Amino acid sequence: MVNTSSVLFAYTKRFRSFIDSLRVHVKGGKGGQGLTKYGGIGGRGGNVVVIAKADAHLKKLRSLCPNQRFVAPNGENSSGRMLQGQSGPDLEIEAPPGIIVRADDGMVIGEVNESGERLIVAKGGRGGDPTNNFQGQSGQALNVTLDLKLVADIGLVGFPNAGKSTLLKAVSRANPKIASYPFTTIRPQIGIIEYGDRRQISIADLPGLIEGAHFNVGMGHKFLKHVERTKLLLFMVDIHGFRLSAQHQLRTAFENIVLLNKELELYKEELLTKPSVLVLNKIDIEGSDTVLLDLLHKAANIKEFLMEVDENIRPQNLVSFDEIFTISAKKGQNVDHLKNRLREILDVNADVEFRKTTDHGGANGAIRTAHREHFGSNQV
Repeated sequence: MVNTSSVLFAYTKRFRSFIDSLRVHVKGGKGGQGLTKYGGIGGRGGNVVVIAKADAHLKKLRSLCPNQRFVAPNGENSSGRMLQGQSGPDLEIEAPPGIIVRADDGMVIGEVNESGERLIVAKGGRGGDPTNNFQGQSGQALNVTLDLKLVADIGLVGFPNAGKSTLLKAVSRANPKIASYPFTTIRPQIGIIEYGDRRQISIADLPGLIEGAHFNVGMGHKFLKHVERTKLLLFMVDIHGFRLSAQHQLRTAFENIVLLNKELELYKEELLTKPSVLVLNKIDIEGSDTVLLDLLHKAANIKEFLMEVDENIRPQNLVSFDEIFTISAKKGQNVDHLKNRLREILDVNADVEFRKTTDHGGANGAIRTAHREHFGSNQV
């Protein structure tokens, strides 16, 4: 494994400005007091609701509420003038799509994945009425963690400077920072691939991994967690190899393919079962032809050539690529073909997953039922 360096330290420091997890305290409003004399009923306390907004992000949320406490308004008391007290308004927490809300015990309360989707995380208290001796009830109060995991069709996985941001710019409307040095991507970005028939596919450009990412080296867990919710992994490799800095070892393209496999396996082995494709980039650079033929042969037969790499980077389980592509993201060479094939591969795998879901609907239903029994129906 490589040693840390000033290059890595600078990158880690820059990446920490991106927040993808935030622990907050939420409390529903208290129910209003009832009016015993006239049978008046107090208003229900407001709920605390997480709502997905496309332009929201957790860093902004933290700056708007530094103490991370979100308390909904109370319900109004019953009065002689208004026997039915008004309910307290909901307090909305705007968060980016892809947020999973977890209680401190690890239980998932719910998630919001589409813009406009709402989730109640703390219910307001019941207003005072005959069932509670006209005493307004306290709202739910708990600590929760808002955990962002990007929701995208395709996740780009690769070491720094492999050309992921260049590809994202070439196939989508995203405008990522691009330069000829490592670590230009310091926060995940999502682009949209648009097709002539208005079909859209989302693609997430994740900050480049480094060797040791599964140990959280270089904020590795912050990168890898976003891979989990993508439907297709796109491994991107510079055919000319990669070196983090002058102090680090140059790894060949084949070694990088194997090492990416190893990092994903050590972080979460199930990731290797995801549909995956391999994209070999920078075929426009002089001398690529002599490298490419040998690399294509090895990439298509990884198990056969695994003994050629250092045993420390050999995975126990190998990813199976649905297809291998050769492109120049910078020049646009073979990019249109890649776009069309990605769509076809996603559609084929979506059909397979649909069949699996249909066959195992009973198990999924049981999981959803257990969720509701623990927290009640929180989806708005």
